[in-house]
Amino acid sequence: MRRDGALVLEDVPLAVVAERYGTPCYVYSRAALTHAWCELDALLAAHPHQICYAVKANSNLAVLGVLAALGSGFDIVSVGELERALRAGADPKRVVFAGVGKRHDELERALEVGVGCFNVESEPELERLDEVARAHGRRAPVALRINPDVDARTHPYIATGLASNKFGIPVSAADAAYRRASDCAGLEVTGIACHIGSQLLDVQPFADALARVLELVDRLASAGMRLEHIDMGGGLGIRYRDETPPTAADYARALLTGMSGRGERLLLEPGRSIVGNAGLLLTRVEYLKQGEDRSFLICDAAMNDLIRPALYSAWQDILEVAPIPGAPARRVEVVGPVCETGDFLGRERQLSAGPGELLAIASAGAYGFVMASNYNSRPRAAEVMVDGDAMHLVRERESLADLMRGERLLPGACGSATPVGSISL
Repeated sequence: MRRDGALVLEDVPLAVVAERYGTPCYVYSRAALTHAWCELDALLAAHPHQICYAVKANSNLAVLGVLAALGSGFDIVSVGELERALRAGADPKRVVFAGVGKRHDELERALEVGVGCFNVESEPELERLDEVARAHGRRAPVALRINPDVDARTHPYIATGLASNKFGIPVSAADAAYRRASDCAGLEVTGIACHIGSQLLDVQPFADALARVLELVDRLASAGMRLEHIDMGGGLGIRYRDETPPTAADYARALLTGMSGRGERLLLEPGRSIVGNAGLLLTRVEYLKQGEDRSFLICDAAMNDLIRPALYSAWQDILEVAPIPGAPARRVEVVGPVCETGDFLGRERQLSAGPGELLAIASAGAYGFVMASNYNSRPRAAEVMVDGDAMHLVRERESLADLMRGERLLPGACGSATPVGSISL
């Protein structure tokens, strides 16, 4: 919102954040995080459930810590995400471990800490997990992730529930996979999982997927295999521009309607819908460049800081933090300094900002910093969380020394070139 014409997040002026911590800088709202999680939790209160926040959306320890304090579980896809969740105070029994390529060491660590469930995505993974669990004298709790072949009607890069996607076990092969899992001495079959995609703007695909999952659950029950929980993943979309995504109430209603009269616990794995609109990216304009047919606002943030526009052609609102009254707006391309034509943050925007002025890129709380890189040897941005009128640095800006930490020159090289003839493979 604006106060005296300038943007504030909660009670903190964004210009003050930029002055203290520099730009580019991600800024998150504790109140927005808390509201989104608590709203969904309350809407599901009529049915046994567990919200497992998708760590992949934003894995900052402060974000995870806020959610852990609320009682959230966590959906992880790597041992790195597991360690982050644990460091933030997560109860390992409320952690579900998803992902198509879990390594041997990752399975061992997750077994060691006692995660609540492994969402297994293939029969080879079943065999590996069974072997690891037996080697450690344990039984691993598992749910099979089923691919229901439901069109989520979203960007193809974030659709995960079609037969052509790499995720999950085809629903046609699920009965046999469950029989195989039940025969494994190192596995304890506890549930079923399904996730069809991200940024869904209609509840019908959720309802369709749930219906197919429940058909399978009932077939398994008829065969004597009763499941304790049903994990329907996440994927609820948010508004970036002019989308009209379902509300949390619409989403909860669709799932609870399908689960009516059933006793299985419902697990959900929201990410974007919890943190997406709880964060933004602050950037400062370095130059206004006039090209032959368009103007460019060249900023200090780039595609390495926020890759969604370049990777998905995603649109995110770009706001002037403290616009100059009466300054005329012009149509501009908002770009960064990275040496790629695809390095843009927004195209054909109407903005009056000039060099030195601040811009805020909205809806950047999800899949922003977590997808950042050091491309062009650029240090990654700082992260800040505001809480009322207080602001907290929750990740320091990387230094130039950080960029080369862990790297080594060859012995005796000291910058000298290696003769071409000495290279061997």
